[in-house]
Amino acid sequence: MGRAHEVRAASMAKTAAMKSAKYAKWGKEIFQAAKAGVPDPEMNQGLKNTIARAKKDQCPADVIKRAIEKAQGVKSGATKEKVYEGYGPGQVAVIVECLTDNDNRTFTEVRTAFNKTGGTIGTAVSYMFSRKAIFSFEGMTEDEAMEALMAGDADFEDLATDEDGFVNITADPAQFDAIKAALEAAKADIEFDTCETTLVPSTKVDLDADHEEKFRRMLSLLREYDDVSEIYHNANISEDEDEE
Repeated sequence: MGRAHEVRAASMAKTAAMKSAKYAKWGKEIFQAAKAGVPDPEMNQGLKNTIARAKKDQCPADVIKRAIEKAQGVKSGATKEKVYEGYGPGQVAVIVECLTDNDNRTFTEVRTAFNKTGGTIGTAVSYMFSRKAIFSFEGMTEDEAMEALMAGDADFEDLATDEDGFVNITADPAQFDAIKAALEAAKADIEFDTCETTLVPSTKVDLDADHEEKFRRMLSLLREYDDVSEIYHNANISEDEDEE
């Protein structure tokens, strides 16, 4: 069909992959908000606000529905959380968090993604990561954000503005609610680009072109599985590359 067709197909595939990663991020945030309280947006203001932001970002209704249903499953005991650890291509440390109602199916899928790309599952790597509360937002200066946190008696580890103008805050997870409440009290209409607790690696691994291609293939395979809710790793690749 010619080179032009191949270029268009590759571009469409890349766009679809980036959308999938974006929707997965919203699914995670909605799930966390639903699990933190009642999995009903009419009875959980935090969930309602997260859904509104997801819709504004054109997140599909079925992604929102699945995330809430997963939270309902966890609440009822029908669904449980499973965590798998191991090494991906280039000795990248990988942690995969899943929500499942079938352990065998989920383990087989995750193991397949590791095996197909030259990784190994079953080796503990969690000691290389620390859980942190992460916030990223616009509409405030560093000084304004710091004043808000001090007024709310909220502690943080790091506060800085990045090159895109976003204020970024890193803190102990125990401070998550206090920081979020303090920022919202200072600016009621604040919209977070990131507002979550996540695992942060202590060190990162550089990859050559071959291992990077295999590792991104591994991420792509894992993201195809409905049971996978989050993937953490210490590969030194950019966010855009991570989403491809």
